[in-house]
Amino acid sequence: MKPETLSFYHQAVRRTVERIIDGLDDALDLELLARAAALSPFHFHRVFRGMVGETPLELHRRLRLERAAWRLLNVSTSVTSIAFDAGYDTHEAFTRAFRDRYGCSPSEFRRSERQGGMECVRPRQIELAARSAIHYRANGRAPVTDYVIEGEQTMHVDITDMQELRIATLRHIGPYNRIGEAFGRLGEIVGAAGLIGPDTMMLAIYHDDPETTAQQDLRSDAAITISPEATLPEGLVEQRIPAGRYACTTHLGPYEQLADTWERFMGEWLPRSGQRFGQGVSFEVYRNTPGQVPKNELRTDIYIPLAQ
Repeated sequence: MKPETLSFYHQAVRRTVERIIDGLDDALDLELLARAAALSPFHFHRVFRGMVGETPLELHRRLRLERAAWRLLNVSTSVTSIAFDAGYDTHEAFTRAFRDRYGCSPSEFRRSERQGGMECVRPRQIELAARSAIHYRANGRAPVTDYVIEGEQTMHVDITDMQELRIATLRHIGPYNRIGEAFGRLGEIVGAAGLIGPDTMMLAIYHDDPETTAQQDLRSDAAITISPEATLPEGLVEQRIPAGRYACTTHLGPYEQLADTWERFMGEWLPRSGQRFGQGVSFEVYRNTPGQVPKNELRTDIYIPLAQ
């Protein structure tokens, strides 16, 4: 592992954490945070979540809520004012969020200080559960040091030189977990055109960061690999996945748990690997389907491009 590579990711994430802590009253510019880390928003947030245990937006929201809890116990500001400072448009929205995390309403939490905690599940405790050691501090920012999540298991990753892939794609707009609808349409089209052969690979490319893009606007592509001489049927778009160095790991199990593997891949393995993220797209290759094997036997290969 190259120390300078590990340091690059640590420093990028640390700078982001410090910006969030020092700017709790500011709206998060997630695009700007990612550019400062020299990564796309999609990839940066995967690295950040893997190293810290939360996305930047989740960290920002939690620290605002912890600050609100501290203010409820230590200052006489109205609950409504505290709610606005925490980023909530209404008293009701703040109360729902606060009750969900602290087990009681803001008013009950405030009264618990005076009544010995009889009404509240978590009296006088402002820190919310977090995998990192990052919490709100009223007397200034504590040093951002030992917050990185240490992986508990070794992840097997292969680094390979991959040839260019020619793919036929069908665009899906909407939540990523509904890309199966696009695969259904894609299967009908390529099946009728006779494009499915023994070496055909089925894959997906995800283009947008769910942290910065509304669910209904997320763009992804359902795709299959095709031969250089194949003619694309109407309705499909040709793309090329460039040749180059790629890191690949395998996810075994339900698609619903793919996000966990992505998090470990980007947030644990990559910063410790001595590798840097390269130009190009990340993608998933589905080696079997739910129609062929039980969910716990599904195999998905995950690829990320590496710098040369």
